[in-house]
Amino acid sequence: MIKMKEIAELAGVSISTVSNVLNGRKNVGQATRERVLQICSEYGYHPNLSGKKAKSANSNTIVFVFSDFDRDFYLKIIEGISDCLTENGYDLMICTNKSAANFMRGSLASGAIILDGSLTDDFLISVAKPDFPVVLMDRIIRNEQAETKSVIVDNYPVMCEMVQGLVDKGFKRFGFIGGLDFTLDNQERYAGFTDTLAKNNIEFDRKYYFHGNYREKSGYQAAKIMLLSNDLPEVVVCANDNMAIGAIKAFEENKIRVPDDISVTGFDDSVLAEMKGLTTISIPRYESGYLAAKELLAMLEGTANKEPFKLGATIKWRKTVK
Repeated sequence: MIKMKEIAELAGVSISTVSNVLNGRKNVGQATRERVLQICSEYGYHPNLSGKKAKSANSNTIVFVFSDFDRDFYLKIIEGISDCLTENGYDLMICTNKSAANFMRGSLASGAIILDGSLTDDFLISVAKPDFPVVLMDRIIRNEQAETKSVIVDNYPVMCEMVQGLVDKGFKRFGFIGGLDFTLDNQERYAGFTDTLAKNNIEFDRKYYFHGNYREKSGYQAAKIMLLSNDLPEVVVCANDNMAIGAIKAFEENKIRVPDDISVTGFDDSVLAEMKGLTTISIPRYESGYLAAKELLAMLEGTANKEPFKLGATIKWRKTVK
């Protein structure tokens, strides 16, 4: 019997589009739907659904998986995702990594948007199929068998721009508080940081590199360790706002004035960063969520490519840099 792949080739559409038609989803144009059904009829294609759970009303549901409730910018991402899905007749389900597997297998949802570093590449490859595409907001997975696409921040060029701005202001002794080493965000931000210093013939002393986990407490602890030395850097570049705010708190507790005694920068432009006047890099969070949802719907329709979509970001120079 003819297979779904052959039906897709004859109709000039993707396998996921054929799957959507056969499952009665509303995200396929009428002309395409009729063409696929006509080919199925002509070739006597009758999919065997007896071994599958019947699709419920929840099949028009998209899952958003994230892991860190401490970072307020998730609210903007969720708002963007929700607006795009609502406009297109889809529902949104939000869950954390502990329950993600339950909603990413079976028939509860049509696809997923992932911003959760605890979910492994292997797991995501195993669930990302033509009838369950996955959009990644925290990494790039290049696997031809996996139905994935990435919508991510273009960290490197904007970090280069900010560090160059700091160099132009006369800073020569830099510190860096990084996030989780395995994350793409931290890798790209640190690369932009070190490459720009090297370009300006400024040697970065690794004793000024401190590990964090993107939470405020880790930035606070890094700064406390930094204070044990009498040899502070002139400026501390942090891989996100939370850690920068934690570092500032530690400095202020120890009578180190920001920016008079030490300058601090962040990355994200959270609400609290704006309130505290933190120099940072602003990411269009609402837009990133909206675009992630839009790309996922395009994947369900079979009209998306797999090339990563990289979002630009802008620097916000504020009062924590002298």
